[in-house]
Amino acid sequence: MSVHIDIAGLPPERIVFEPSPLAELGMALHALAEPGHHPGLHGWATATAAALKPDLADRLCEADFLWRTTFSDVFMPFAGVRTGRLGRPAPTLAEELDQLDRLDDERFVDAALEFTCNHSYDAGRPSPLTDPARAAESLDLATTRGPRQADFTRRLLANPAAVRSWIRRLLEDCDEAFFADTWRRVHGQLAADARQKTDLLRRRGLPEALTAVSPALSVDEDGRRITLDKLAHGTTTAVDPGIGPGLVFVPSHFGWPHLLALHAPGWRPVVQYPVATGALPAPAPVEVLERRLDALAHPVRLRLCRNIARSPYTTGELAHALGLSAPEVSRHLTVLKKAGLVHTRRRGRYVLHQLDVTVVARLGSDFLEGILR
Repeated sequence: MSVHIDIAGLPPERIVFEPSPLAELGMALHALAEPGHHPGLHGWATATAAALKPDLADRLCEADFLWRTTFSDVFMPFAGVRTGRLGRPAPTLAEELDQLDRLDDERFVDAALEFTCNHSYDAGRPSPLTDPARAAESLDLATTRGPRQADFTRRLLANPAAVRSWIRRLLEDCDEAFFADTWRRVHGQLAADARQKTDLLRRRGLPEALTAVSPALSVDEDGRRITLDKLAHGTTTAVDPGIGPGLVFVPSHFGWPHLLALHAPGWRPVVQYPVATGALPAPAPVEVLERRLDALAHPVRLRLCRNIARSPYTTGELAHALGLSAPEVSRHLTVLKKAGLVHTRRRGRYVLHQLDVTVVARLGSDFLEGILR
């Protein structure tokens, strides 16, 4: 499973790296709502949450499903507007909120309803504003998520303009309460990272620029498609004539471990990536993670791991200890070795097998980063 972005024929100047204050506000709100995803931000999240006025804290709870369980595309309106700075972020939060106001009602409602799993990433579906069946389905799905989501959906479908105004005021109040200071603190870092990636793109080419963004990003040999290694499936194009060519990479101070891809039909694709702060571990490819979890799902292989975690053993020793035939043990060891969980070394005429405890110790965080990416 991966997200693919078609870039065939995309002019190089339409690939841009640029900070987005609104996208960063969305990520900051997520870090406040889900501090467990961002242990490195625990101090900031605790201090910021404690300083919120009760009224603002209550209003954030009313809408937290827009950034807690999903990352709503309302935080990247520059990708959906058909006019403006060629689909690029604006320098200020106020300007990006103006971009949000320029989204038509159907696009805004689709983006705001992402939490219902009934949104515009399903190409060709009618808008819930014009199709009663889809409106009823959206409301049913929202009801399963909870009463706040159901009430929000009713209000959104009945009066999109009022909800848009409510959300804008909420985000403006967040800016006044904490985000303006936060943005001043992190903007320099994000702008510097965007400049560095832009320079790398121009001097060394797209493959090296993508590697610098994240090891989970790659481009095929003929330079026609970018792949994001994620536990998700999606395809989009950066050369849609209906909205204009463009691909934006948005750096985020609050992002890690998330690597986000906006790939809704009719929107320009966007990749929001975490800016490295120190030595962040490279994410394990999803294919490797699946292979390792599959390898450990068999009870015999778990018993093998118990033995070879303590000391290196030969195939014959393991067969004797587990009451199995040597060929059967060899087959299980081969699976573990292909998953990168076991290494071998030769001692005289014997081959010894031992569990790579460093890789196994990393498996839990690899799994968590993989599903959060």
